[in-house]
Amino acid sequence: MTPAATDDHGRPIVAELGRAETPEETAERKSAASAKRRSNQTTLNLVIALGASLALVLFLVLVVVRPNVSQVESVDYAAAAAEAQGAVDVELVVPVLPPGWWANRAELTSGASDGVHMWQIGFITPSAQYIGFTQGVDANPSWVAGKVENHASTGSQQIEGVDWQVYDRRDAGDPGNLAYALVATVDGSTFVLSGTASEVEFATLAASVTAELES
Repeated sequence: MTPAATDDHGRPIVAELGRAETPEETAERKSAASAKRRSNQTTLNLVIALGASLALVLFLVLVVVRPNVSQVESVDYAAAAAEAQGAVDVELVVPVLPPGWWANRAELTSGASDGVHMWQIGFITPSAQYIGFTQGVDANPSWVAGKVENHASTGSQQIEGVDWQVYDRRDAGDPGNLAYALVATVDGSTFVLSGTASEVEFATLAASVTAELES
């Protein structure tokens, strides 16, 4: 390898300058090189930190914020109704629904203040939407108002001979599980269906309630 050219003092001649660097130029070159290395390392650290943050956010969204509904266990609401029936005089309605429907909860509770017994089932529809079914025994207007959060009815609909009051709040900013609701009173029980499903799925559940009442 050809040795580098040097000046009279033995210092390497820089090709770009055509002469040897002065001490000041050498110091500036080394300082610039060090600054560039620090800048590159800082950028790399920022990229790694950003990637780690995005991975954490994705994990929280997929696992914590939006759990998979299929991970929730199905509940035998017919068995739960049979077990709870002895606590009330009115027959608890057990809707018989087409394949694709299932329940994630079923329980009989009593309000601490009004004493209204509530037979409640949480239904997941074939379209993976939710409809909460509540049968209130000897319910009163105040109880009904509480179940629909004091919203006014937006109309009425007859389904299989039963008149249901409609509460359609799907245009509201964040209606939650009260996006749509149907309310009807039959033979001492008040039925409230509320959730996020389509009108067709609500009608399917309402028709099933009527069929059970007639049987």
